[in-house]
Amino acid sequence: MKLYTYDHCPYCTRARMIFGWHNIDFEHIILLNDDESTPVGLIGKKMVPILVKADGTAMGESLDIVRFVDNATATQQAGSRLPENVRPEIEAWLAEINEYQNRLIMPRCVQLNLAEFATQSAIAYFVNKKTAYIGDFSENLKNSAQYLAKINADLIDLADLIHSPEATNGVFSMEDILLFPILRNLSMVKGVDWQKPVLTYLENMSAQTKIDLFSDRAI
Repeated sequence: MKLYTYDHCPYCTRARMIFGWHNIDFEHIILLNDDESTPVGLIGKKMVPILVKADGTAMGESLDIVRFVDNATATQQAGSRLPENVRPEIEAWLAEINEYQNRLIMPRCVQLNLAEFATQSAIAYFVNKKTAYIGDFSENLKNSAQYLAKINADLIDLADLIHSPEATNGVFSMEDILLFPILRNLSMVKGVDWQKPVLTYLENMSAQTKIDLFSDRAI
């Protein structure tokens, strides 16, 4: 199977997680951010992740991909499927930080030498698109302190919701599929005050899903 992604994309990280968790080999292809023809050719619109299955058919939507891979693996190995339950407290936490976290992430991800931003045209494409969403990138970087204060306060709240360093609710589930990609992206940001339960969880989940963090190049 082939999986088309961007490294910075949390939806793509969701799809990568289920492969890593189940130790399934796959061909990982990172598209340039301004490559419209490949995704449109595969699924009719510019979006990732895209899974090309063994039969050659393609599918989008991150959680559909997660469920497809998980169900196929469970059927083949007679294993249990990914628990779908997500606590309302986790949903509320994600909704809270979704109000501002991209103001920290988007201006930084284009500076990390990620494969999807390997050309100036790819960077320009992303900046032009996302400026309409979050405003001027430079201005958001200047305002990092106020967003860092918010995330550091919210991480204190999150620490109380992590019941195990191995999985938020004790067993790998949809909660982890939703939460880990957001925390991984926050590892791009210098100055995040990682609460110990959150950092331990983040590092463990990275190891378990075989997806590196961005901590070594945080800005």
